[in-house]
Amino acid sequence: MRFSSEVEDPISVLLKPPPDETLQQRDARLSMEAEAKRVSDQIDEGIRAERAAMKKRKDATKLLLLGQSESGKSTTLKNFQMTFAPKAWQTERMSWRAVIQLNLVRAVNTILDTLATEMAVGASMRPPSRGVGGSGGITSKPSSPPFSTIALGGDADDADDSDDAEEDKKTASSHSHTQRSSESHAPPALLPFTSTHSVLRLSLAPLRSIETDLMAFLGSGSEEINADDARFSENIGNMATPFDTVSVTSPPSSPRRRPQEFTVKSTWKNAVGNRSRGSSPRLAQHSDLDSVTEVIAGCREDIQALWQDTLVRELLRRKQIKLQDSATYYLDHVDMIARTGYGPSDNDVLRARLRTSGVQEHRITFENSADFHVGTHTDLMSSLPLQVEYGTEWIVYDVGGSRTSRWAWLPYFDDAHVILFLAPISCFDEQLAEDPKINRLQDSFILWRSIVSSKLLANCAIILFMNKYDLLSRKIKHGAVVKDYMTSYGERENSAREFTRYLRNQFKGQLREHLPEARPFYGFVTSVIDQKATATTLLYMRDSILRDHLKQADFV
Repeated sequence: MRFSSEVEDPISVLLKPPPDETLQQRDARLSMEAEAKRVSDQIDEGIRAERAAMKKRKDATKLLLLGQSESGKSTTLKNFQMTFAPKAWQTERMSWRAVIQLNLVRAVNTILDTLATEMAVGASMRPPSRGVGGSGGITSKPSSPPFSTIALGGDADDADDSDDAEEDKKTASSHSHTQRSSESHAPPALLPFTSTHSVLRLSLAPLRSIETDLMAFLGSGSEEINADDARFSENIGNMATPFDTVSVTSPPSSPRRRPQEFTVKSTWKNAVGNRSRGSSPRLAQHSDLDSVTEVIAGCREDIQALWQDTLVRELLRRKQIKLQDSATYYLDHVDMIARTGYGPSDNDVLRARLRTSGVQEHRITFENSADFHVGTHTDLMSSLPLQVEYGTEWIVYDVGGSRTSRWAWLPYFDDAHVILFLAPISCFDEQLAEDPKINRLQDSFILWRSIVSSKLLANCAIILFMNKYDLLSRKIKHGAVVKDYMTSYGERENSAREFTRYLRNQFKGQLREHLPEARPFYGFVTSVIDQKATATTLLYMRDSILRDHLKQADFV
């Protein structure tokens, strides 16, 4: 058997044009080959870009903002952006206008709902009377017993009934002692609302549809947690910690579905732009929120009148209506916010409240990366070019803090560099919205213990922000007694300073007790709405983390 010394390449044979190929077939073949090469090059470019992005992600510092709902995580994120990337922040700040407007409008509607309910109750309690006009649905004084009305309200038509009147006076006298003895337990007098309040309710009625439009525009983060809402029941995973045994992959035992969550790498600013323009008939007709802004501006004077009304303030006090701290700030500054040309200030945005849904990723490139404020190690940094790059870009994950959202935290623990844990220390007298049986401060301690004892986070820097010190000081100044809610506090001084010192020792003690291996304790007392003080704290925190990495690399 004879073999050829030259074996032709089978691929060349496959790609070889047919011998009888026409000119038209040749052009078609070359066109197909060119298109195939273009697609191949595009795939190769995508792979290179993905590899570069993965390398960049690996080099970036990954920080997780953890803590219960309304602990100040998103506000801390805003401070990060303002402090380390001020130019980028300037382009983003205007997008918060809709959130601020929603916070303002929601507060006004809460007040209006309370006012409407009270005026309706007053109208139902008003006794029948002849020739007495109503006053906005509520009488100016409490309804008196029939005998009192007759004795004090007799006229010429009742002159022949003097004997009955006299008897009523005796009856009233006999009851006077009982009435005085029960005065301290009697309900407070109905507030003397007038037709002015009815007019305010009517003139501010358009804000109801404005709230609906803004909620549709902003998406799921605009919804507030309600303990009575079926979505927040234990059937969908009411988890105290992200390490609880409830399976997040198993379907709930009931047919109820989890609340909609945004995916990673998506913030509400991007998500709403993709899906909400057509969600509301009002907003669908406009490329921006100018129409909403005009309606709010038209209600400015009425909002001011409602908020400054002494009877309305008294009603909120009696009904123990607790507006969010941001709401009171916006109501106090409504003359500035409710204007057509309104642009948010940094202070306005810091107080804006929008519930975080799921886990949201934010990339922050330090615009002042050359200045690392590492004290005595600045000269060392200049001789270490690789270390200069480390830390110039941070990936910050802002998480939903409610118990129904904590199942989503766990996947982000394995490659995190820093955990910034926020514990609101002003909430010692408050319960969780999603589980009213649990004290909020107790919940923070449960979460903190689970985080510091996790082996997944053994190589992670853990930093504690004991947040909302300003609210704590205000509460105690107004008469709140810590030991009434926290018996372990004992007979210590009832002051914000002493209570904060006590809590710091408790958090530090749990760190020492449950930590898998020894590490420094970073604990800061903060009020994250104080931009200047928080910026100083963040700079110190960043530099401390950098020094730790230098030590681990044996450079320090």
